[in-house]
Amino acid sequence: MDVKVNWKGRMSFDGIAPSGFTIPLGTDPSVGGDNDGPRPLELMAISLAGCTAMDVISIMSKKRQDVTAFEVQVHAGRASDYPKVFTDAVIDYVITGHRVDETALLRAIELSAVRYCPAQAMLSKAFPITLTYKIYEEQDGQRTLVKEGVYTPGAAG
Repeated sequence: MDVKVNWKGRMSFDGIAPSGFTIPLGTDPSVGGDNDGPRPLELMAISLAGCTAMDVISIMSKKRQDVTAFEVQVHAGRASDYPKVFTDAVIDYVITGHRVDETALLRAIELSAVRYCPAQAMLSKAFPITLTYKIYEEQDGQRTLVKEGVYTPGAAG
């Protein structure tokens, strides 16, 4: 894969993906930026969330789960000293639907973690990643938490 980043001036850049999409990159005014785009490390966390989210929702769809909303949150800790790398992360899968099967969700999380998500495979070699989940039942526009937990290897059966 080949990507490029073009400087636009000051601390502003455009990242160009092989797919042709352009992503603005920026930084905080306190370090000379114009606050005109996500920070590169923010994109790394978004990539992790997006990669596993696409896997999990695809698998849940194939398992014919009735999902009405789905969100993946990444909470990443950072070192206090430069280069301020990620030190750990929690990926929290938040799924809402009708009678979402916990076993199906655990299997989807497992397949993403161990087989399909290259972002998670790479980053898990650099720092520990904990996988958590919450399942909400939706009824009449309201949602109620029905299950939550931490994925542990082999939990999906």
